Amino acid sequence: MGTETKPLTELLLYAASAAMSCLVLFFGLRQLDPNRESSQKALVQKKELSKRLGRPIIHTNVYEDVIACDVINPDHINVEFDSIGGLDNIKQALYELVILPLQRPELFSYGKLLSPQKGVLLYGPPGTGKTMLAKAIAKESGAVFINVRISNLMSKWFGDAQKLVAAVFSLAYKLQPAIIFIDEVDSFLGQRRSTDHEALANMKTEFMALWDGFTTDQNARVMVLAATNRPGELDEAILRRLPQAFEIGIPDHSERIKILKVILKEEKVEDNIDFDHISSLCEGYTGSDLLELCKKAAFFSLRDLLDDEKKGKRCSAPRPLSQMDLEKVLATSRKTRIAASEYSGLNSQSPAWSGNSEEDQES
Repeated sequence: MGTETKPLTELLLYAASAAMSCLVLFFGLRQLDPNRESSQKALVQKKELSKRLGRPIIHTNVYEDVIACDVINPDHINVEFDSIGGLDNIKQALYELVILPLQRPELFSYGKLLSPQKGVLLYGPPGTGKTMLAKAIAKESGAVFINVRISNLMSKWFGDAQKLVAAVFSLAYKLQPAIIFIDEVDSFLGQRRSTDHEALANMKTEFMALWDGFTTDQNARVMVLAATNRPGELDEAILRRLPQAFEIGIPDHSERIKILKVILKEEKVEDNIDFDHISSLCEGYTGSDLLELCKKAAFFSLRDLLDDEKKGKRCSAPRPLSQMDLEKVLATSRKTRIAASEYSGLNSQSPAWSGNSEEDQES
């Protein structure tokens, strides 16, 4: 009897040992999985988006899970068109070309001439509000915002880069209406050269092939939105896929007034600020420069409060920002103005910036 049960006992021990080994290997490989953290984060994102969109959680593969980490819920974006001073004509054109097709697709189903645009390019000097416009478009349209980062598309495994690029479009299709946003697009989809690494060249080719193929579905509510400071560096094939281009240039006098009013709208400021005068002193400033100007000026009231405390005076809050504060910053800070003027002067001679913004807005 003992000799008969011995093989059975050994077999059971072997099976238990094999099962334990498989279990240890499974959990070990799971811990070593480079996409494990991305998958967990993507699951949270998918639950949140499915709740907002009012539909079941979408099924995704491991590559879409990596891209899902860069999906931004439009409800979490705090930038609207009203948050951007100036650019009224461009905002109107973007509403018609980008937001309406995503919100009212039935209006664009009457023939090919009214079919939605496959891509829109925003170009101009740094700090002029290109990324803010992209966020505002996502907010106003209610579309899911997929912020494509080249670091998430690169992989040490051969062929993974192309699969991650494909995941961008497949995930956008599942989450539509969606906006695929590529900031600094020249660094990703720049001109193709013989010196390009094979992986990068394959990634560019895959992106363009999928971009073209994606437009065959006329019902797909997906838009590719790109921004760059150097439009001349873009590949010609990419420019063909971005038929609508808008130059976001240095704001003029009236636009600087609007930007200043938007920046100071929710702030504690004196009522007698002459925005026309301040704007005239800010020739060559971008929207980003004007924001930094106001931030620096706000510190003067904070310094006054600290000085009063040293003298024994107690103040509950800093005094309102005054016109004198802004003028002090303009009188003592020259670097930003000079840099903006030099940039404007250099690019005014470049063919890349010679486009007429009025024509762009009407096209």
